[in-house]
Amino acid sequence: MTERFQIHLAERRIEITMTNEQLTVNVAIASWKNTVGRADKVFSVLTEEQFLREVAPGRNRIIYLLGHLTAVHDAMHTILGVGRRLHPELDAIFVSQPDGAIGKLPPVSELSKQWTEVNSSVFEKFAGLSPQEWLRRHTAMSDEDYAKDPTRNRLSVLLSRTNHLSYHLGQIILAPGRVP
Repeated sequence: MTERFQIHLAERRIEITMTNEQLTVNVAIASWKNTVGRADKVFSVLTEEQFLREVAPGRNRIIYLLGHLTAVHDAMHTILGVGRRLHPELDAIFVSQPDGAIGKLPPVSELSKQWTEVNSSVFEKFAGLSPQEWLRRHTAMSDEDYAKDPTRNRLSVLLSRTNHLSYHLGQIILAPGRVP
């Protein structure tokens, strides 16, 4: 079904026509983009010292979470079937191992650059997927499993990664000694 939406901007009326599927996908992508934008703002004001702080006693350091989130977002390239990963080497440090297992982590400046690069690339790839493609199975799902549960699709990956980012962003924001 196609719906018409009217948007009023400074005395101008714009009419947008889109399907319910398009609207749903656009809302999910906008939520992901907004959450990444909030994370960008938080990361941009942290000092090197703050990146080295744990989010709570005995928990992950902020630098580790930056690398972890970058690796997980990079993996969206392959799980969504939209391209090759940009930094698969991050998995060995930030996904397969807990914080503290690896002696020396990459510098914050390098991780920040990779964070921006990965998120820009993934966001660009989102535009190449039609609403119907968002509702297809992701690459970690077999055809048989997808037939049993079609809610485990590409869109569900986007939603879960947005929630994952929000969870860790909350930890970072509440970290002791972090400047508001």
